[in-house]
Amino acid sequence: MKARIGRFLAILHFLTYDRLMMMSEPVRRAFRRFVRLDCEVVREHDFKVIGDLALDLSTRGMLVRATSRVLTGEEIVVTFRPPRCNTYLDAVGTVARVVHGRRPGDTGLSFGIEFHAIEREHEQLIFEHLRGMFAPEPMRPPRPLVTRARAA
Repeated sequence: MKARIGRFLAILHFLTYDRLMMMSEPVRRAFRRFVRLDCEVVREHDFKVIGDLALDLSTRGMLVRATSRVLTGEEIVVTFRPPRCNTYLDAVGTVARVVHGRRPGDTGLSFGIEFHAIEREHEQLIFEHLRGMFAPEPMRPPRPLVTRARAA
């Protein structure tokens, strides 16, 4: 009986530890790939060009080199061709983050775009053309796998 309880507690501990480890690791909804694509990003309210080169691309967004200052939350329109594809895609999105280029490894002033309401066919086309390409190098070291709940 004690052996059974001991096995049960070991399994319970393993499952709890495994669940904590899964919670501490970042989970991405879409995979990013390193690209260098010509694109045109314009602000929706004044149609000024604010970006011209995609630095990485995913099915949900992209990182773009900025040609002028941009603010988080601005609505934008982007036109680009996925890698190894002759079809131009238009997407509407929001500036999700601005990279000021101060950290080591940053590629200069750039901004991240989150696509809105991208068509399913376009998302699938991007996915198919990103397969087999390299993931971008991480800009920061990985987070430690120790959770705060365990450390306390």
